[in-house]
Amino acid sequence: MATSSTTTPNTRQLALVTGASSGIGFELAKQFAQNGFDLLIVSGGDRIHPAAAELKAQGANVKAVEADLATHEGVHKLLEAIHSDGRQLDAAALNAGVGVSGRFLETDLGEELNMIALNVTSTVHIAKYIARDMVARHSGRILFTASIAGTMPTPYETVYGATKAFVRSFSQGLREELKETGVTVTALMPGATETDFFHRAGADDTKLGASEKDDAAEVAKEGFEAMMAGKDHIVAGSFKNKMQAAAGYALPDPLVAKAHASMSEPRSASKK
Repeated sequence: MATSSTTTPNTRQLALVTGASSGIGFELAKQFAQNGFDLLIVSGGDRIHPAAAELKAQGANVKAVEADLATHEGVHKLLEAIHSDGRQLDAAALNAGVGVSGRFLETDLGEELNMIALNVTSTVHIAKYIARDMVARHSGRILFTASIAGTMPTPYETVYGATKAFVRSFSQGLREELKETGVTVTALMPGATETDFFHRAGADDTKLGASEKDDAAEVAKEGFEAMMAGKDHIVAGSFKNKMQAAAGYALPDPLVAKAHASMSEPRSASKK
C-alpha cells in the first residue's frame, strides 16, 4: 500500500518532512510531532510506514507517502498527496538525500546521477511548489538539510559535496528573495551524524566513516529550533563541525581539500 493516514483535524499546523523514515529526517519528524504539528512524511522505501506508526504514537496525525523522490514520478506523487490532503503546509523540512563515496573515476555514474536527482533536482522541484503556496499565504517555514560538506571541496565524496554546496547556496539565495514575504528559509548544516548514511554511501572503510559522530536527535533538535527562530542557517552538532565549516569558508581550497581527503579516502586505497 502506498499511503497510510488518519482523519486529520484542521486545528493543528501541518509539516512536510522528506527522507523521514530514519536518521535526521525521522528525528526532525519527531521534533514536529512533539511540538504540536501534524505530519506528511515521505521516503523511498517501505520503512516509512513503521516510522509513521511510531510518530502517531506520539499524538500526531500522520500521512505517509512511499515515493522515490529521485524520479519525477515520485515527486509528482508527493505533490499530489500535498494537494489532495486539502490542508496548507505550515512548514517543510526538505531533508531527503544520499551520498556516494569513493574515487570519482571508480564510482558508479548511475548512482551519482541518482544522487544529483534526489539531493538537487527534487529539492528544487518540491521547493518551487511549496514556496509559491506559502508566499501566496504570507506564511511558512522551509528547512533545507545541507551539510558542512557544502562549505568545502570534498575529495572521495566529490559529487556529494557539490550537491550539498548547491543546497546551501540555494537555500540562502531563496531566503533573500523571500525576506519580505512572511516565509523563512533555514539551512541545517550537520557534520558526520550517527545514521546509516555512511554505510549506504559506501564509506565504512574511511576514517570519517569510522569516527565518532553526532547524535541525530540532537542535530534535528538544533535544526528545528533554528527553523522556528527564523535563522538563516545552523551548523549543528559538535564544536568540531563549527570549526570545520569556518575552515571551509576561510582557508584556501587546496588545503581544505587535502584535509578532507585524509578523512574520506578509502583505507584500502591509501595502502596501495
